[in-house]
Amino acid sequence: MAAKSDGGGGPAVLLESPGSGGGGRREGSAAPPARRYRLRDGCWVLCALLVCFADGASDLWLAAHYYVRGQRWWFGLTLLFVLLPSLVVQLLSFRWFVYDFAAGSTKDSAGSTKDSARGPRGCCRLCVWALQGLIHLLQLGQVWRYLRTLYLGLQSRWQAEHRRRHFYWRMMFESADISMLRLLETFLKSAPQLVLQLSIMVQQNSIEPLQGFSASASLVSLAWMIASYQKVLRDSREDKLPMSYKGAVVQILWHLFTIAARAIAFALFASVFQLYFGIFIVTHWCIMTFWIIQGETDFCMSKWEEIIYNMVVGIIYIFCWFNVKEGRSRYRMCIYYIITLSENAALTILWFLYYDRKTTSDFDALILVCVVSSSFALGIFFMFIYYCLLHPNGPIFSSSGGGCIFRQHPAPVPGSPVDTVTSPPRSLPRTTGGERDGAPGERDSCVPVFQVRPCVPPAPAARAPRTEGPVIRIDLPRKKYPAWDAHFIDRRLRKTILALEYASPSTPRLQYRTPGAPQEVLEYETTV
Repeated sequence: MAAKSDGGGGPAVLLESPGSGGGGRREGSAAPPARRYRLRDGCWVLCALLVCFADGASDLWLAAHYYVRGQRWWFGLTLLFVLLPSLVVQLLSFRWFVYDFAAGSTKDSAGSTKDSARGPRGCCRLCVWALQGLIHLLQLGQVWRYLRTLYLGLQSRWQAEHRRRHFYWRMMFESADISMLRLLETFLKSAPQLVLQLSIMVQQNSIEPLQGFSASASLVSLAWMIASYQKVLRDSREDKLPMSYKGAVVQILWHLFTIAARAIAFALFASVFQLYFGIFIVTHWCIMTFWIIQGETDFCMSKWEEIIYNMVVGIIYIFCWFNVKEGRSRYRMCIYYIITLSENAALTILWFLYYDRKTTSDFDALILVCVVSSSFALGIFFMFIYYCLLHPNGPIFSSSGGGCIFRQHPAPVPGSPVDTVTSPPRSLPRTTGGERDGAPGERDSCVPVFQVRPCVPPAPAARAPRTEGPVIRIDLPRKKYPAWDAHFIDRRLRKTILALEYASPSTPRLQYRTPGAPQEVLEYETTV
């Protein structure tokens, strides 16, 4: 049985029954029960919703405060950095909703129905359209998606086994959507808002409570979304170990202090050299974007989408590190932080040499310089804590070969493909270093250090190929981490997989095309 989502040009997707043969490689062992949605996952979503609300509400409150006091210039800039990024993100969110809901797929995107093949009636569809239009018009698209993620997660706990897997899969898709939307919004809105409010504080030589609250909310939002994005990305891929909540919290502190040092250095320099600050930002963005493009990332499904993605990541690189490609990431991160440290030092020293002595005392100026340096040092300290103690793959900084005990890979397990994904995500045991796609010597393809193990890696026992259960074969090579899998990015592919998964009596496995294997031309139909 095969299916293709509406709109030509999508990848071929084939659902094979257990006895169909199909010619695809089978995974080596039966999958254990799928990971359950835990209460701590729901608490994490609620905290993310609280951070989102505090960030937006504090900015609007501060803009109203500037307007009441007659500070029209600050009011206009503050409101601009709230509304313009929010409009961009809401349009993107509504476009995703339109694509998911308008095609009349086997499931509805606004809520679950008992018989998903029939779809909602005309009046119900009209109500859903009106509700979603009103939600996005009120700039509450992200709030709705957070609540929907929480709803799907709770449903995956309460439903029967097959329905539980289906809801968990949909919850992971929704989590991926909100993570990408919020990451874009924070660096288009919260980052410039943070620099703006810090510049106003420096120029006024005073900190009002509302200004401090708005700047703090923006800073927490930036750090939270970087860590949350990385956690959801790892949770979506069964070939990567999940990030613990302890690791996520330490990663928040890492980005919190490094972004704080960066933003304060920006604010100090911009308070004296407004024109040169704009030139510096544009130059830094162009250099970082060129560096990312030169690295040949593989995130999107088309060339132009990839270029736009690289430009957005260039904006992120203005403020903090963001891994976009697997392999030698530690070296790229060290280069980035050396450049960042040099820029922070240069911007702070130039401000210290030319700041207005009439409004700022020498003691206050020295305090600000110490804050920038100590904040950056704290951020690097928490970065080492994360990589040395809390990284999902174990400690990676050591004197023996970059954190790896063995430089060679264990022998691969016969009959276990590297491109098989189960549904819902995380229903397979973690793969070993030999089963991953990474080149020898890469961090993620090595065994964690400080393990009580024999000197030679034990040879894995051969496992009988699994033959039961349907397989959804995708005629695409699997993207490498830290990119999302294609079924998270391509919405046509996502809809088709969800339809096949819902129609199948047992949980299907996803199987991407093996790199190097001859491409197989699949015939596919428009119905399941």
